[in-house]
Amino acid sequence: MTSLGVVVRVFAVASYLVSGALPALGADLSRYRDFQLGAGLSGILKQSGANSSQVKVIHRRPSLIQEFEWRPQPFGSSAKTEAVQDVTFSFVDGKLFRIVVNYDRYETAGLTSGDIIESLSGDYGATAALPVPAKRDSRDYAEQEEVIGVWQDPRHRFTLTRTAYGPSYRLTGVMTQLETPAQAAIAEAGRLDDLEAPQRAAARVAAELEIERIKLEKSRAANKAKFKP
Repeated sequence: MTSLGVVVRVFAVASYLVSGALPALGADLSRYRDFQLGAGLSGILKQSGANSSQVKVIHRRPSLIQEFEWRPQPFGSSAKTEAVQDVTFSFVDGKLFRIVVNYDRYETAGLTSGDIIESLSGDYGATAALPVPAKRDSRDYAEQEEVIGVWQDPRHRFTLTRTAYGPSYRLTGVMTQLETPAQAAIAEAGRLDDLEAPQRAAARVAAELEIERIKLEKSRAANKAKFKP
């Protein structure tokens, strides 16, 4: 299943759940650990111990889309066993709209989907019943990702997915009121990039030709002064 297919399925599941999949009282779907959805970039950087040089600009228009990756356990550290391999924080105009948590498949080896869901339900309440997934084409050898748990309230949604390979698990949390404009901005940025691609390619070729012309002029000047027939 392609990444677009996963997104479509997640939105389909979310739509299916709108009528009644509310978390238990006391569940806080506005955060992952101590990271608050909707918080500013500088605050998340400070919390994670990352610095601004790690932030990547994905798109500059029509909205500023940025992201950075955080690893809870530094490379080479064995002081603490950490099931999370990495976390990607995504921002729209400086506000955190999405958190993607990838779990280490070795640290989760042997755990069932039920085990992961049970642990998450301690923070987010019971997951909603999911619609029966569509039958997959056995000839599709691409990495398949299946939605196995969803927690949501009127403003936030967490989705747990599992890939067949490994298996490995991924938790994605979003602030829905920011996710919608962010996805629209990403789609529009892609459209603009495609529209302007020929112009950028022509400008790149022109710049490369100019650099080559300058190099040849410098070589000509140097060689002309010392040339003897």
